[in-house]
Amino acid sequence: MRVLFVSAPLLGHVLPLVPLAEAFRRAGHEVLVATAADALTAGRAVKLPVADVAPGFSFGRTARRMMLRHPLIARAELAGTAGTRGVALLFGAVNERLVDGVAAVTDRFRPDLVVHEPLAVAGAVAAARRGIPAVRHENNLFDGAVLAAVTAGPALRRHRVEALPEPLTAVQIAPPELVGERTGTPMRHLPGTVGGTATPFPVREGRPRIAVSRSTVDGPGSGGLMRAVVAVAGEVDADILLVRPERGLPADLPRNVFTAGWVPLDALLPTVGAVVHHGGAGTVLGALAAGVPQLVVPGPGDRRHNAGVVERSGAGWAMSATAITADQLHRLLSDYGLRMTAGRFRASIAARPHPDSVAAQLAAIG
Repeated sequence: MRVLFVSAPLLGHVLPLVPLAEAFRRAGHEVLVATAADALTAGRAVKLPVADVAPGFSFGRTARRMMLRHPLIARAELAGTAGTRGVALLFGAVNERLVDGVAAVTDRFRPDLVVHEPLAVAGAVAAARRGIPAVRHENNLFDGAVLAAVTAGPALRRHRVEALPEPLTAVQIAPPELVGERTGTPMRHLPGTVGGTATPFPVREGRPRIAVSRSTVDGPGSGGLMRAVVAVAGEVDADILLVRPERGLPADLPRNVFTAGWVPLDALLPTVGAVVHHGGAGTVLGALAAGVPQLVVPGPGDRRHNAGVVERSGAGWAMSATAITADQLHRLLSDYGLRMTAGRFRASIAARPHPDSVAAQLAAIG
């Protein structure tokens, strides 16, 4: 069986697809990942075949163009309050750019099944164009059916496809305790990685550890989180682990602050007592899978929504970077209720079907 995976051209979008793609490959199926720009790194790092469907594509340039044309929506998007208005404009334009390349790859590769994430509806359009069954692979905390619907228009019009057909199923990686009951095929969240070392930080026996992670997408509204933590780190009786440090940090960091570049979250998170991060869906789910309490700083796009989801779940808190204090970080490590709730999420996620089982199920119905 040949399976085509289609992702938007962003690292955080393709990583959640990697475990299922690898499961299909382990089962002996032929797999190809169609994406562009930064997302190409992920497929190559795990040695999955990758097709660049939009050579020279720049997500940043596309985002800036949208912001200039729609300043009010852009302002709301940066504040995390635009709902689906910003994502419809931005990823509608992204998919219009991707869809010709995805269609060409589909014609060459001739897949038996197309698996696409909600913001890569170019995959669904290409599949519909050739009558190939498609599966939507959820990779965020929004309802993927809504995201696909609001972003599909430009790609549909470009290829004269009347409407998106219903997918065979939707692979659901977020537990219902977090996002509510959603129709589809449940699957265990396994953090996708792009390499790095499993022991990036010194281990000091008896010292609690807090990881601090930021977005893989640089841009307005993405900075300040690490600077806020570093500002109070000297008052915290714990080691602070900065993953991919942001610019503008002091030259002389407190003695309990350590830094590293790319780090596999599935290796790092089980070794820490808490995580402070930007609110990306992959980090939210990774922390829950590890049973780690989290402090989420709301930001642009879906990150404010995700921060609210985490706080309502009881597995973490949402607060602005300016509100972070040493006391908050101590409480994050010691709060019994947070730890118990995060542990329940870990058990719930571990009980969901492994990607190997889901690959076998999809191969049978595809």
